[in-house]
Amino acid sequence: MLEFGSIINGKQEFSGEWHSIHSPYTGKVVGRVSMISPKELEKVIQQTHATKIHLTRYERSNILNKMAAVIDTKTDEIAKIITDETGLCLKDTKYEASRVSDVLRFSAAKALDDDSEVFPCDITKNGRPRRIYTTRYPLNLISAITPFNHPMNQVAHKIAPAIATNNTVILKPSEKAPLCAYYFAQLALDCGLPPNMLNVVNGPIKETCDMLVTHPLVSMVSFTGSSAVGKHIAQTAGYKKLVLELGGSSAFLVLHDADIDEVVDITIAGTFKNSAQRCTAIRRILVDEEIADEYAEKLAEKVSKIKYGNPYDEHTEMGTVINEASAIEIEKRINETIAAGAKLLCGNKREGALLAPTVLDFAKNDFPVCAKETFGPVVPIIRFKTLTEAIQIANDTPYGLSGGVMSNDWQSIQRVITELETGTVNVNEAPSYRLEWTPFGGVKDSGLGYKEGVIETMKAFTHVKTYSLPWDVA
Repeated sequence: MLEFGSIINGKQEFSGEWHSIHSPYTGKVVGRVSMISPKELEKVIQQTHATKIHLTRYERSNILNKMAAVIDTKTDEIAKIITDETGLCLKDTKYEASRVSDVLRFSAAKALDDDSEVFPCDITKNGRPRRIYTTRYPLNLISAITPFNHPMNQVAHKIAPAIATNNTVILKPSEKAPLCAYYFAQLALDCGLPPNMLNVVNGPIKETCDMLVTHPLVSMVSFTGSSAVGKHIAQTAGYKKLVLELGGSSAFLVLHDADIDEVVDITIAGTFKNSAQRCTAIRRILVDEEIADEYAEKLAEKVSKIKYGNPYDEHTEMGTVINEASAIEIEKRINETIAAGAKLLCGNKREGALLAPTVLDFAKNDFPVCAKETFGPVVPIIRFKTLTEAIQIANDTPYGLSGGVMSNDWQSIQRVITELETGTVNVNEAPSYRLEWTPFGGVKDSGLGYKEGVIETMKAFTHVKTYSLPWDVA
């Protein structure tokens, strides 16, 4: 069993109560973390804010590359920790570990880039013989709050860009899956990260989060989680920078000319990976009624063969959701959706936190599974007659994170890219596809339009200073 104290000033501090983490699959305690009091957190905020980091670009890049190299050698160990606290299958958690090393390496590479710009001033009749330059410098203190569904990769997406830009951070990982966040932070220290550059805490949820969001010494809040919590942060944070990466209800549009077998494979990968606990997972499948019968039959046949269960079995393709309470809520929505008129094609079996991959046909946007962000392994099929209708259905949601379209008709693809109200549209691919450094983020209830991904996060974690110099070459 893993035990971690609060990571403060380069050391683990054990104080206060313990918070135990239970395996969603076995129910057994797999680890625990020390809880910090609001009074102690106030001291941590003060000392982290007072710390100024002056690592060179080479030093920052070197630390990040060292971390990536270690993670590559410890993939199995890290995957086991993530599986222990989330119930996700080892296939998924090994993939997450590999993504973490990508985040670190991309951040290491970008840390070496010159992020300045140059603007000549002699380009207008009002110009003068000068040049204007920009340079970037770090914020004073970032509070990072991360979710349970990608418990190490979401941490990496906030901490690696912070290291790359010389920022100090206080991290509060999800209380449901905090172990790999502490593991990641300790690894950073072991690879040369200066004390107080990254402090990691858990404490009473409301008091801890409220302090990290509203404290006047916090320059920025970077939050990934539910839309409801994100809106609360936006209302209470005060005068500071915010990057909010929130929920989603991604629509996957399958047009009449799509290759059905290919669509089925992409649907399964885009839905059930990570037990469908991804903000970009397919939540609604919109299918042209001309091909809907064949598609639904083939999808249900393949989904019913997905091997789900023991997440420690190397052959398992899907593990549990985060806890039994979540599984019960998803099961309730499935049954309500069936009662509303949807047809169950496969699945809808539950044992504790384990849910069978489920497919529903003849769903509508206002059915319970569709109307809310259902964070688990169920996909509803919604049939449409025209592309205009499909786009209207796709946009008829509070969310605007990602979407996808399967078609070979360029005019239709252009319409979907242009008219879908989302931050991302993937063509002939699942809505979830991206690389770790590409811009990522949503609009509407999915976010404020600011992007994450290594490059955009490094921009968000810095201020721009402009200065000008005389430049007369005459």
